[in-house]
Amino acid sequence: MFITDDIKYIGVNDHKVDLFEGQYIVPNGMCYNSYLIKDEKIAVMDTVDKNFAEEWLENLRKELAGATPDYLIVQHMEPDHSANIFRFASEYPACKIVASQKAFAMMKNFFGDDFKEKQIVVGEGDTLSLGSHVLTFVTAPMVHWPEVIVTYDSKDKVLFSADGFGKFGAYDADEEWIDEARRYFIGIVGKYGVPVQALLKKAAGLDIAMICPLHGPVLKENLGYYLNCYQTWSSYQPEEEGVVVAYTSVYGNTKEAATLLAESLKEKGAANVVTYDLARCDMAAAVADAFRYSKLVLATTTYNGDVFPFMKEFIHHLTERNFSNRTVAFMENGSWAPTAEKVMRNMLAECKNLTIAENSVKILSAVNADSKAAIEALAADLSK
Repeated sequence: MFITDDIKYIGVNDHKVDLFEGQYIVPNGMCYNSYLIKDEKIAVMDTVDKNFAEEWLENLRKELAGATPDYLIVQHMEPDHSANIFRFASEYPACKIVASQKAFAMMKNFFGDDFKEKQIVVGEGDTLSLGSHVLTFVTAPMVHWPEVIVTYDSKDKVLFSADGFGKFGAYDADEEWIDEARRYFIGIVGKYGVPVQALLKKAAGLDIAMICPLHGPVLKENLGYYLNCYQTWSSYQPEEEGVVVAYTSVYGNTKEAATLLAESLKEKGAANVVTYDLARCDMAAAVADAFRYSKLVLATTTYNGDVFPFMKEFIHHLTERNFSNRTVAFMENGSWAPTAEKVMRNMLAECKNLTIAENSVKILSAVNADSKAAIEALAADLSK
């Protein structure tokens, strides 16, 4: 597949994977992108997951048409992109490997070999000429591993962005970019907003016509839209007004309260009310929507003097990813000693710029007239 006249796509689609990285549901699969730049010198951009070695090498051989690559550029050492470095080096022994110093140290860990005789170590601003294509390397530490580099091709104005600007879903998935890109970013890269901001500043100084990530489609049009999404996500600002009601429920009473709140919010004209049963939903989707919208309601039972496990996991995902700049409200349930709100408040104590709703809801076992009144008061507060 042509990206430009000189840049070919040689990646693969994975429609067999059920959980990416062992935890993210990917109903439309995953793609592991790799690219070939053909010039006076030939460069291969990254490899793919180990399960697709033969398919990838066949794609490469087809595009090489008998030629031999001069460089393998390794931008990121996660195994879904680096697993075939050793196999590639064996098949093309004269080929040099271009990577950061930290990446070569990781190769030693993964393969028992840092390819010392093949190394070309690059850092910030270093260049590699292929002929008419001159590649400039930009360091991107902790986006989202420490060894990461991204690569800019000045001829075709292409940014090879490593795991930046990626998404869940195979290359041939017929779906909108933003939902799966948000879920991917928040889940995988979300903790590293400051490094992403630093990379966005570097990218702002480049004339970019196209972005080639290691997951998801090549981005060719309306690049400002994608850059703005990343700016919003990495600065932890809400994308839009809305309320996420996230709950856990043992016998259905907390669920009833959460459902009543969602219905009341909608009746009062609140925009974008989304409800998640944390025991049954895609946790990554719930986390992504908590970052998407401006307000979050946490509703759970007291459990062993703590909170219900799925709620605890959910809040941990939020705090691990620097949840901030939002309004949060609490609903707790407890039959004899409710402590859930106190526990949740403490879990969120280190989050920055949270506004805690003035009203909260306490349920003593089951919803009654008092708790219904509290739900209405909270809905009125959040729908303003």
